[in-house]
Amino acid sequence: MRAGVVQFGPVFGDVAGNMDRVLALLEPEDAELFVLPELALSGYLFESRAEAEALAQKADGAEFDALATLARDKGATIVLGFAEQAEEGLFNSSLMLTPDGRREVYRKVQLFYKEREVFLPGDMPPSVCDVAGVRLGMMICFDWIYPEVARSLALAGADILCHGSNLVLPYCPDAMVTRSIENRVFSMTANRIGSEARAGEDLAFIGMSGIVSPKGDILARAGTDTEEVLVVDIDPAAARNKAVTPYNDILNDRRPDIYRLG
Repeated sequence: MRAGVVQFGPVFGDVAGNMDRVLALLEPEDAELFVLPELALSGYLFESRAEAEALAQKADGAEFDALATLARDKGATIVLGFAEQAEEGLFNSSLMLTPDGRREVYRKVQLFYKEREVFLPGDMPPSVCDVAGVRLGMMICFDWIYPEVARSLALAGADILCHGSNLVLPYCPDAMVTRSIENRVFSMTANRIGSEARAGEDLAFIGMSGIVSPKGDILARAGTDTEEVLVVDIDPAAARNKAVTPYNDILNDRRPDIYRLG
């Protein structure tokens, strides 16, 4: 399948303009899977929870209809991050739009820095969605630093980790190579570029979006400050062979009875 990561710089607070930019970036591209950054519509540095709520969407909202139509027309699955206004509260979430009209949501489990002053932590375990026989798992940005998130998705059968991000720490691009190797899965990290200076903070986002194979090969890697759509051909079935040697299977050889403390 053809799979792509989209790297761009959302304009803070311009939800409609950012959606137009996403549509424009995707329209000329040919792929069956696209992953976009975390909080792709709102921007990142909120001054308050009230400000985030004013820029939030509901997963079934009409704001996503044009993107859902594009997914249907292209026969592509599209994953992007958004501030989710749900009955339970406000979440930093990822929305998966499938060609057959489904809208699947994942809520970020591991909140970074001052995100916890704005968002609730995710209230559901990472799960895997089967789209035309390809098993997709969503994770968001700082989830990368906890190996349990990627491992949970691998144990649930994920072929590909769809990892929308707003990365400011320099370690993640290399860490996702490890996440792919230790779980024998593809990982697709879509980061943003640019900077935001708001709420007494000044954050610079590092770009370097990338796609990594189950053996840790970097199949695509974006620059640090360029808007890019990177598309590569991958075989999701390669993520289903968990053998490291004829004697070692990366998942079947786990020893949770030994790892557990207490």
